[in-house]
Formats: sequence, structure tokens, C-alpha cells
Amino acid sequence: MTQHLYLSLMPEALIASQLEPEEFGTYYAVGSEHKTQGKAAFFEIDPGFRHPELAIDEALQRCVPHPDGVPKRSVYVSVYRVVERVPLGALGRLYLVTQDGRTLGIDRSTRLPEEAPGLHLYHEIAPLHPLVVSTFDPRAFHAFFMGGGSKYLSVPAFCWAELRLGDLATDPERGDVRDLPYDSIDHLRSCLVALTTKSVTTKIVDRLHPSAFSFRTLKNGVFFGNREGLVIYAMPSAETLRDKNFAWWRSANM
Repeated sequence: MTQHLYLSLMPEALIASQLEPEEFGTYYAVGSEHKTQGKAAFFEIDPGFRHPELAIDEALQRCVPHPDGVPKRSVYVSVYRVVERVPLGALGRLYLVTQDGRTLGIDRSTRLPEEAPGLHLYHEIAPLHPLVVSTFDPRAFHAFFMGGGSKYLSVPAFCWAELRLGDLATDPERGDVRDLPYDSIDHLRSCLVALTTKSVTTKIVDRLHPSAFSFRTLKNGVFFGNREGLVIYAMPSAETLRDKNFAWWRSANM
């Protein structure tokens, strides 16, 4: 059986498995007893990837079928400081899994979204977790955390998603909320307004925000950046998802 390496983002972990990505996604989100655990997001990692601080070979030696021939579902390699140790070249597809185990695979790209006027809402997924608003577009946001803002705020690597703000991106005080599902909209508005009235470029909305996020709020995709560079896993359009991945799209919007 083929052995796979998966970099889980919610929570951060490197896992070896004999399950194919779609099977692993269902198992990881729903569990072997079919009791819903919650949505998941993970990268498939180049099986040839190795790092001196990660006991990958030892994990793969234990990643063998059970005596009855059932594939080994998961062997944890590490649950600490994984994101910073994975180079961009080792990243394969990103898989977003709904809470009922529907899996969507997305390819990576270096074609970042074009700059547009307005403010941004970023959900930091791993290893950081806060929900923040910023005047920075994704490229500038990445540079900021690579040490361009302050050496005290820099990180070696991180993964984040940009979420929809709708009208609030350009008119945080009076913009129509429409279908935005966020809690504490008034607090979100005040944080966005602070970006326009104070000399700050980034402000924390929720410092204890959970790592999981609503897939239907994704604005453009999921970003992975380190000192090598920055890549995006661009979210397909709603029309494409409805036409080609309807089961996933329906589940993500429930």
C-alpha cells in the first residue's frame, strides 16, 4: 500500500497514512466510528521529504497494514513546529474537508490576487491562530511577518486564509453586512475603522480565535508563506464549485 505524508493545519501536525487523500479527509473529519469531529484542512506532502528534526522514517516504518489487512489510517510524526520545517517545494495539493467528510482538492499557484482597494480580514491558521484585520494585501502581509514589520513579530513560516469582508472592506463604518456570518460584527467594524483612523496597519480582532474557519467565507484562497516565498491555493469560484463539486459546495454552505 502507498504511504502518504499529510500536513494537517487544524490542528498543526505531520501525519503518515496509507489512506488516499479523499479517504484520509473523510477519516480525519468524521472519524472511524462515524461520529462527526469537525472540518479539516491538510496538505499532501512529498513522500520524499525529510527533516532532521522530524522522525519521518520511524513513522513510516510503523505505517503498515493491520493484521487483518486494513490500511493504517494515521501515524503521527510530530504535532509541534511542523509548518516552519516544510519547504514550499514539498507542498502538494491542499484539501479542505467539510464536517461530514466531503473533500475538495486545490492546486497551488504563485499567481497572487491583484491588488484592490480596501481592507483585509485574515484568519491565521497555523502556527498562529488570531483573526486579524489589516491594510496589507496578501503579499505585504507575508512580508510583514517575515520580518518586514518588526523582528519581534516575525515568524519563519505560516499559513493563513483571507476571508470576505464585502462592503466593510471599503466602508467599515456604514457598509452593509449582507450575508457575512461573523460574530461580533460591531467589534469587527470598530477594528476596521481603527485601521483608517489610527497609525496602525494590522489589528487583532480575536486573539483566541479557533484554527477552524468557515470555508464559505473564503475570499480568494489559502496562503502558505515562508522565507523562500509565498504561494496561494486559490479557491474555485462558486459557479465552478456548484457545477463540478456540488456535494462539497452544499456541505460547506450548510
